[in-house]
Amino acid sequence: QVRLVESGGGLVQPGGSLRLSCAASGFNFRGYFMKWYRRAPGKEREWVASITSDGGTTMYLDSVKGRFIISRDNDKNIMYLQMSSLNAEDTAVYYCHGIWGADRKWGQGTQVTVSS
Repeated sequence: QVRLVESGGGLVQPGGSLRLSCAASGFNFRGYFMKWYRRAPGKEREWVASITSDGGTTMYLDSVKGRFIISRDNDKNIMYLQMSSLNAEDTAVYYCHGIWGADRKWGQGTQVTVSS
């Protein structure tokens, strides 16, 4: 079964950290360009970070630069998003997204809530 499954979300205090995971199955994960998106309450979906298929190049939304790190393990078919110095503006449902040519894959999302 072709799937992307996010995990690792939860409730965290401002200034805290979380690591999100995106587990891939049923397709050639190592060939896919991968991204993280998020959708905050009442807002449009927003791109957060990207990583090339070999993990050699990463890109970030300006507001998360220096706080978030995207990475991947192609042997384990998993992508990560290490998030630190979290603030209320990071509260959102986080989605992983894979691209290979015309093929697009989305996970179901994981909720991240930053609140004291």
